[in-house]
Amino acid sequence: MQEHLMGMKGKLFRPTLLLLSSSVEGASPKKAITFAAIIELIHLATLVHDDAVDHSVLRRGMPTLNALFSHQVSVIMGDFLYLRALRELVTIGDLEAMRAITFASNEMTLGEIRQLAQYDALSFSESDYETLIRAKTAALFMAACDVGAQCGAPAHRAALTRFGERLGMAFQVADDLLDYTEQQEMTGKPSGLDLKEHKVTLPLIAALREMPDSSRKRVDALFAASEPDDEAISEVVNIVRDHGGLDYARRRADQYSHEAEAALSELPEGPSKNALMDSIGYVVERRW
Repeated sequence: MQEHLMGMKGKLFRPTLLLLSSSVEGASPKKAITFAAIIELIHLATLVHDDAVDHSVLRRGMPTLNALFSHQVSVIMGDFLYLRALRELVTIGDLEAMRAITFASNEMTLGEIRQLAQYDALSFSESDYETLIRAKTAALFMAACDVGAQCGAPAHRAALTRFGERLGMAFQVADDLLDYTEQQEMTGKPSGLDLKEHKVTLPLIAALREMPDSSRKRVDALFAASEPDDEAISEVVNIVRDHGGLDYARRRADQYSHEAEAALSELPEGPSKNALMDSIGYVVERRW
């Protein structure tokens, strides 16, 4: 099971942001490495729990824990990863870093509960969506940059925290766009999976404001179906595209990325700042 979890770790983007943030004024302190590992443990815990909640069978092209074992094992393993991270935080004894990381964990949990408690998915507004992704995604990006700044660049803590939050928002909008634009071979999950699971994201929210009643009826039919078929999903993907949903979401992702870039403007020049700037490009150019 441990080897399987290591295969799920992805690109280690969040711990990389922490290490880069900790080194904007020079060499990164050793304790930043431990904090980076803690951030990744928490991120991995959220993936395991998300897969259990969604009953997903694949993650980045690999079987999920709940597919290999059971949903019960997935829940317990997610809990273990969270608690292992908390154990390391207590061992370090840095109260301010602990506050930032546990706040992010709390926000992510509340975000998941809000999404699951949504009664009428199609009434989900853009404001609701922003609140959700700030909690579910941006909170951990923000914590990574905040704790990194605490370790090695406290004078730039506010700027780096702002950067992390804006970058996280851009990341999630870009990720939601991929669900409408990429095929399974590129993302490790079927295109249109959010629609199949009746999840409303920014492209659909924007398109709903523009589409005629005839198109809205097709969307309503998809959300009324317990298991929408591929033809219905493809039809709604085309409706969202044709009524400007993808273009609007791209503009919002670009706006968040520009705000992230602006947050870095006063940081000292150097390789760490350059790499943080490059991370913005990575986020917004993921094959829209």
